[in-house]
Amino acid sequence: MTKHTMATVAFALVASARAGAEPSAITVDKAIELALQHDHALLATRTTIEQSRADEITANLRPNPGLFADWQSLPLGRPSQGGYFDGTQVDVGVSYTFERGDKRDRRVEAARGATAVIRSQVADAERALAFRVASRFIDVELAESTLELARTNLDSFRKAVDIADERLKSGGTSENDYLKIKLQLLQFETDVEQAQLARIQALADLRQLVGRDALAADFDIASAFEYRPVKVDLDALEKLALEHRADLRAARQGVTAAESQHALAEANSSQDVTLSASYSRSAGLNAATIGLSIPLAIFDRNQGERRKTTVAVTQATEQAAEVTGQVKTDIADAYEALERADRVVQHYRSGYLDISQKSRDISEYAYKRGGLSLFDFLDAERTYRATQLGYRQALADYLVAVEQVRQSVGTRALP
Repeated sequence: MTKHTMATVAFALVASARAGAEPSAITVDKAIELALQHDHALLATRTTIEQSRADEITANLRPNPGLFADWQSLPLGRPSQGGYFDGTQVDVGVSYTFERGDKRDRRVEAARGATAVIRSQVADAERALAFRVASRFIDVELAESTLELARTNLDSFRKAVDIADERLKSGGTSENDYLKIKLQLLQFETDVEQAQLARIQALADLRQLVGRDALAADFDIASAFEYRPVKVDLDALEKLALEHRADLRAARQGVTAAESQHALAEANSSQDVTLSASYSRSAGLNAATIGLSIPLAIFDRNQGERRKTTVAVTQATEQAAEVTGQVKTDIADAYEALERADRVVQHYRSGYLDISQKSRDISEYAYKRGGLSLFDFLDAERTYRATQLGYRQALADYLVAVEQVRQSVGTRALP
């Protein structure tokens, strides 16, 4: 390596470090972490927390005092007797409204209840985003595994085509059989092209979800597309979900927030007292005035809001019950999907994968030595290809089912 090349590489490494570029290969946990940091929709949703906290500040404010002043009986012309200001009157005073019924405390409590609900709703959005990222990550794993299989199959079949070509030249096979196996090669070449396209698109979709600015264009994933047994218990999953599901927590907090709104409506039915004090000077005389005012709650006692918030508590309670039932249904569905997906994978792993591999190897060996017909060889190739592709899709379905279980309980740490 020349000095110029070494300098170029060093400069690129320094630039990459300064730019904060992520590693070219990422794990699923790293992908989720980056998505939670860079997803624009989630970042926009998180701003609602600060907006709600600003409402807490507003709710905690006290009423502003009032200041009033007036100057009365100013003469329009020059007075015939006395000084110009002798007949005028000056009034200066202040007033302040004292809130009754603990209104400010009730406002703050209601605002904090709303903030708690919003925090949980944002956490639920994070839960949904984590599942989408994990699913896209599995798409990439499947695409890369399928591409590897397609390339292996293509290389193997090309050797069979070479053998058929030699046989055609030596008269050991007919031109018609040679053309058939040559045409079959097109399928394997097409498989590679389609697998390459699927991989490129899967990586692009994952990068879009994680954040285009967070990953380099040539990034890759660091994981093994393999079966990892996950054994879970339905009762344990339900218990875990009751502790971690953010949407359930938001629903429960919604009941508390509704009760806070009702308490505020009751507090607002109390009438506030306004106390005022003023100083007056008229015709050389000084005087002070003390005033006290309170509305007479004859007609408006905030009946509408009190009734509305009472019904809202009932509504929030019913919604929380609905969410609780939905959480249990989600867990049951995810649990059954995982059990079924695991059984399908186990069917493949119980011997069918080995059988398809052995059948293909035996058929290839026999065909190369003239002990098997072309049609039997092609049939063994198709069966092997279909079995391998089926297993990879079943494995991807199983991994997605695992992620669905994680999503249903609200945490990636399974019991």
